[in-house]
Amino acid sequence: MNDVPRTENRLIKLLQASGYLVSGVVEKASGLWNSYLLTRRHLPLPLDQELTQHYSSLLVAPLHNDDGRLSSISDTELCSHIRSETALLNLNNLTRTDAYLTIFKSFPELHWALLAHLVSRNGGWNMTDLRGQWHPQLLDEQKISLIFELLEACNCLIFSDAYPQLRLYIESKRIGRNLFYLLPQFGVSAFMVPFWNTFWQDGNPIPLTEALIINEQHFIQARVVEDDTYEHEIFHSLAFRSQPLLQLNQIVFPLWREPRAKRNIPLRLVGRVLENFRDLNERIEFGKCLYGILYGYPNILKAAIAFAERIPHTGSRADYWPHRFTPAHDHNNKADDTSELTDSTADPISSRWFSPSLLEAWPNRPLKQATEKDWYQDLNVLSHLTSIKLPRVIDMTHEHLFGQSKLQEAVLLERSFMKGASNRRTGRG
Repeated sequence: MNDVPRTENRLIKLLQASGYLVSGVVEKASGLWNSYLLTRRHLPLPLDQELTQHYSSLLVAPLHNDDGRLSSISDTELCSHIRSETALLNLNNLTRTDAYLTIFKSFPELHWALLAHLVSRNGGWNMTDLRGQWHPQLLDEQKISLIFELLEACNCLIFSDAYPQLRLYIESKRIGRNLFYLLPQFGVSAFMVPFWNTFWQDGNPIPLTEALIINEQHFIQARVVEDDTYEHEIFHSLAFRSQPLLQLNQIVFPLWREPRAKRNIPLRLVGRVLENFRDLNERIEFGKCLYGILYGYPNILKAAIAFAERIPHTGSRADYWPHRFTPAHDHNNKADDTSELTDSTADPISSRWFSPSLLEAWPNRPLKQATEKDWYQDLNVLSHLTSIKLPRVIDMTHEHLFGQSKLQEAVLLERSFMKGASNRRTGRG
């Protein structure tokens, strides 16, 4: 008789497993189909070898009078103003992210500004995850603070280097004169000078965007990734080696569609997964891939811009999925809820996952100061200057939700383990 309930339980579990398998296959197929629909219309992002040779010749040539010396009082005042503005806007992830978007809206030819805005949004979401529904149950406070410091260091250092470059372009446009001889005043790498000068002449955004991707990843390599503190306390830690589980390696671009928003249907997400953050070359190619997703597919570009302009950045994942996340710290939230989020459903408030705003999660902290050493050493870095390859499988909607589910399962497993250990200690197990 006792075998009957056991058989029924096994059957129920088998049916549940089969249901999850079928659901997973359906969602995977849906992702592939949506990737196809989003990528049918595409634009090439070419960069021919002649351009590479052009930049190579400029990088080996002497700078002549473009040595960064201030030539007038107005130059001195301008540099001082840009430094002050950069420091003011480098307050936290919110101010940086908004600053990128403000520049892009006025100067849409600066492709990198939009890319930086969207990637910086992801940085903010990763920061608040550390205080959200799952991470505090998996990591101790020391690890949480260290990972935040890593994310914040990358975010603020890139801004401190890139924003003055963007502002010099704006001022050059305003007065109708090339001001890029002032780049060295801000500690900008010599690598960037010929790219800005050429962009000023021909307006081609592709090589400039690639150069900025190459530059910013090199900029944080020595200052963050190879820093002894981060090397020993973060990169060798189990917490960082578990970053795929912690979902710190996903970059997603929410795609705004008015009909979906009005019907409370979750927005679709496109993006990619970075496998190895410590690998400089991989980060550069990853950045180029994101650029291809954004600017190689007109439908994606239009929808991503619409999201950026309509939804203010708060740092909470509720910015893009208010149907699954909430910035309200409701202790009645069903953290163990295992309901599936499909393409056409929204969850009740009681089962949404906690995702705080950045201002609630993290107070402003002193910024990491950049060293002055120029990373640029030789022409080998130009090997990254190639035509952008457009990825085809880009829909991340299901994979992103699946990643959140893995976090949930990790928490439940941790609780089960701790409960079992407690029972064994008390003799109840």
